[in-house]
Amino acid sequence: MDRTESLPAQTRPPGVADVDPGSVLLPGNDVPLGRYTTVRRLLPQRRRRMVGAWCFVDHFGPDDVAERPGMEVPPHPHTGLQTVTWLLDGEIVHRDSLGTVRPIRPGQLNVMTSGHGIAHSERSPAAHPPVMHGVQLWVALPDAARAGAPDFAHHADLPLWRDGDLDVTLLVGELGGERSPAVTHTPLVGAQLTAGGAAPARLPLRRDFEYALLAMSGSARVGDVPLAPGALLYLGSGRQSVTLDAAPGSRLLLLGGAPFEEPLVMWWNFVGRSHEEIVAAREDWTAGRRFGTVADDAAPPLPAPALPTTRLKARTRHGDILR
Repeated sequence: MDRTESLPAQTRPPGVADVDPGSVLLPGNDVPLGRYTTVRRLLPQRRRRMVGAWCFVDHFGPDDVAERPGMEVPPHPHTGLQTVTWLLDGEIVHRDSLGTVRPIRPGQLNVMTSGHGIAHSERSPAAHPPVMHGVQLWVALPDAARAGAPDFAHHADLPLWRDGDLDVTLLVGELGGERSPAVTHTPLVGAQLTAGGAAPARLPLRRDFEYALLAMSGSARVGDVPLAPGALLYLGSGRQSVTLDAAPGSRLLLLGGAPFEEPLVMWWNFVGRSHEEIVAAREDWTAGRRFGTVADDAAPPLPAPALPTTRLKARTRHGDILR
């Protein structure tokens, strides 16, 4: 997805306190995406930039697209990251400069690894389902992997199991003794949790991971904090478990991972380590170098926005600027 706006401010509804000193509710900010879609951007925010290596979280829908084109994001570039796309409803066709043309539907996972550079587009097909609902996430690649070759993988068969009153679908990483087929480059987990009953559900966690919960549909509560759709609850680290009270049928996304300690420069669709890297990526995209041509998509590529007048600086996962 295309990222052009500044970081949203972190806000909290009146009267809602943190669950504990390491947790905070991040309601996010609505951002236009392309001509027809608005997403709720939940990461990065000023007080919480990352959860493990997860550095970008967009939640979109549910939107009625029966009489609309649906998602229309023309060719655009990426460096230094993986995109992870997961749908609850609808259909999107992924096209990229590796020659990939791949529809994604609910229950399937797309993982695109940009490495040094890739371009892709994301569009709903002309004949598409009437509702679109899902998430797209970015994973920051560590220094050892970020200059590698680009790659794309589609996973239609993911681990599924029932844990008490929770139905768990493992998108990436390891959880409950299961492992996703998706390739990751840092210790990471992403899982959809679907509430099957009204009783509280307890989910085991790793103390060395930090975690967050995204409410995608229905309603849930963690401690005294209610989770409405489109809100992200950062849980911090050091937890052995989390207990959820969720209405039957509610769907949540668990994100977690080992804290990512490499400072990042994030600008537009690029994740780098320095101002110079971002400038070089922008120049290459504008000149038609490095990123290639997206397969089977004749639309003009998105132009890169102008760089800010000040130098881009690396930030830590906490948002601290490195001078």
